Amino acid sequence: MSTGFSWFVVVGTLGSLLTFFLILYLNRSTSNPGKTTGHSYDGIEEYDNPLPAWWFWGFIITIVFGVGYLLYYPGLGNFAGLGGWTQTGALESDQQQADERYGPIFAQYAAIPIDELVHDTAAMRMGRRLFATNCSVCHGTAGTGSAGFPNLTDSEWLWGGDAEQIKTTILGGRNAMMPSWEAALQDEGVTEVAEYVSQLAGREVDPTVAEAGKARYDMFCVACHGPDGGGQPMLGAPALNNEIWLYGNSRLRIEESIRHGRNGQMPAFAQRLGEDKVHILSAYVKSLQL
Repeated sequence: MSTGFSWFVVVGTLGSLLTFFLILYLNRSTSNPGKTTGHSYDGIEEYDNPLPAWWFWGFIITIVFGVGYLLYYPGLGNFAGLGGWTQTGALESDQQQADERYGPIFAQYAAIPIDELVHDTAAMRMGRRLFATNCSVCHGTAGTGSAGFPNLTDSEWLWGGDAEQIKTTILGGRNAMMPSWEAALQDEGVTEVAEYVSQLAGREVDPTVAEAGKARYDMFCVACHGPDGGGQPMLGAPALNNEIWLYGNSRLRIEESIRHGRNGQMPAFAQRLGEDKVHILSAYVKSLQL
């Protein structure tokens, strides 16, 4: 927060509290006790009486409490507060307490191989909760994914779907990059390569256009996707010879991928979850294939 805006918050907040106090103080008594103000509504007259003492002091206590709160906790612009409290510190403290309480529970499963852990009911319940909290926003509650987010329930894995590869993916994240080929291929080349890719997937295509696309495919695409379109798990390059498409399988989507490229990213969870939790989460993700 800038210094100027910080002072605006400080002056506005303390000024408001001072104004509330003055309104209460200046109206703590009246010059006409027991007399009416002259206002009447539906036969009910308004008396010019002060606030009851308990009500007046109740307001004063709330103002004093507000001042004390703003001194102890951060609430006055850039003033950090005398108590040193921060949201980050509170979160880290809660996380530390949770790790101390639940860490041993997660640790007891760390030595069990993932392929065995998938059959442990208690571990899978924990894995399901971890998945719901950290993964479902992208991959869906059932792990079936959506456009741009992989389906975890099938056998198609960009970086491989065995236990250790899944764990490596969750720990370190993944960064996929397919460059844009629009400049190199131009519109005609994009159309031709899309036709050949459709042929690799087993669709009916124009053989003449597909043949022209194959020549361009062998020049620009084969290094990552392989000569038969089988993909390269080492590079995260998807297979093109089936009907499983991460960004959609329509002709328009295929051309869009070729023309503009794709840049998918999955964040790393090693620091956020720790290896023991990732181990259980990996087993749960593996179980989605079963």
